[in-house]
Amino acid sequence: MTDASSPLVLDSLQRRMKALESLYEQAVTTMDLEHVNHFEREGVLPIAFSLFHYLNMHDASFMMLTGVAPIWNADWQARVQMTIDDHGKHKTVDEMIHQRIGDYDAYIEYQRAVFARTHAHLASIDTSELDRVVIQHPFPPQVASTYSARVAGPQGITVLDGFECWIYQHGLRHMGEIELARGLVGLNGMTS
Repeated sequence: MTDASSPLVLDSLQRRMKALESLYEQAVTTMDLEHVNHFEREGVLPIAFSLFHYLNMHDASFMMLTGVAPIWNADWQARVQMTIDDHGKHKTVDEMIHQRIGDYDAYIEYQRAVFARTHAHLASIDTSELDRVVIQHPFPPQVASTYSARVAGPQGITVLDGFECWIYQHGLRHMGEIELARGLVGLNGMTS
């Protein structure tokens, strides 16, 4: 059995994060504002929601894992011009169906900044940091029902669990939504 603090585990995480980031880069550079803001029908979230929700949650999760404040702030909101300045985790589909990106180039810049910061952190992290517990048992109600709570070991949710669940697996989930939605706007998927 390999410890979380093993260099092999960190190497695997770094490679998977780089692959995930490349999918998001490919997605945003092969769509335009009309694609990401497309309204399909009631009950179907636009690509803009999936893009911003994941990235803004990634940004906030990074703070929980490292203590470094999120990049997103009032200046970024003024530049990106999100219709709803909220990642929407605690909102309904009916509320978030109106999410749109105002300045797509600024959004892409924000995405690249978030990914670059995460990439740099993982390139310099001490492997023992992956074992640090960020949320101990018993979990508060808002955490107890999450996927990361199911993944957590007896010690609680570790930094590795956070990167795996809150950033990597969460990103893959929303990439699946983006790939499906690309078909609704006449674009191909990106993976097979």
